[in-house]
Amino acid sequence: MHPIRKTFDTNESFPFSFAYKNTKSSLSELPDHFHDWYEIVYVYRGQGTLFIDHTFYDMKQGDLFLIPGNTIHRATPDKEMPVTSTAIYFSPSLAQAPNLDEAFSYLRSFEQAAELRNYKFETLLPQRQLIEFTLESIQIELKHSHLGQRQAIYLKLLELLLYLQRELGPERKTSNGDSSVGPLWMRDILLYIELHFCDNISLKSLAKQASVSPAHFSRVFKQLIGMNITTYLMTKRIIRAKQLLSESDVNIGIIAEMCGFESLPHFHAMFKRMLGMTPAAARKAMR
Repeated sequence: MHPIRKTFDTNESFPFSFAYKNTKSSLSELPDHFHDWYEIVYVYRGQGTLFIDHTFYDMKQGDLFLIPGNTIHRATPDKEMPVTSTAIYFSPSLAQAPNLDEAFSYLRSFEQAAELRNYKFETLLPQRQLIEFTLESIQIELKHSHLGQRQAIYLKLLELLLYLQRELGPERKTSNGDSSVGPLWMRDILLYIELHFCDNISLKSLAKQASVSPAHFSRVFKQLIGMNITTYLMTKRIIRAKQLLSESDVNIGIIAEMCGFESLPHFHAMFKRMLGMTPAAARKAMR
């Protein structure tokens, strides 16, 4: 089973989606998924676990998560105290800063989260108040179709991104993963995979490294991550290939080899199955 590639049914001229104060059960949450858009998740109350990229994070009141595009993630709410949260989804094209001769990007906080491999931020009370006020303001705009509704939402989004950039600076309080979900060896293996997923690694070699049997490894991995190790590695490789197609002019065959695919036909088949288009078409669409 492949993770779900989530798409958004919105007007192309305004690539923005908003889910305000949703309380979800484990049955209503999406399984492992990823999407091209960026995502902000703010937690009001409840408990749960959020798996992002390769790390499990506890979810609690005041936590803020920044999830860059094309990042595998899945939320698992607590059965007794499910999380209530607001999620903002937006295309990075919506947050392009004008060239004002200033080194600034509205997406820098997401870039830093990816660089540090650290996506959770624990907010203080004054920060929570401003974030919650901004989210409520966006919800009010969405409920009432005033003149300039989209423009107002757009400005509030940019204001929030600017605020987060200033508040989540070098001295910000981050979390390296604080959940007790799963055994310690699984967390170590997930970090190893994150660093080596384009290499020739297998279930047998990973199980040996974790000092468990392949059957036990496979069972625990599927239970915690929601997919088997082969699918997880394949998804990571396709996401990396898509990034390389966007950022470079390197030959597609070389990119396939760099991302751990044994043959170009296999790469084409897996890429199209997961993303719905060929590598060449994806490169053209992203330029």
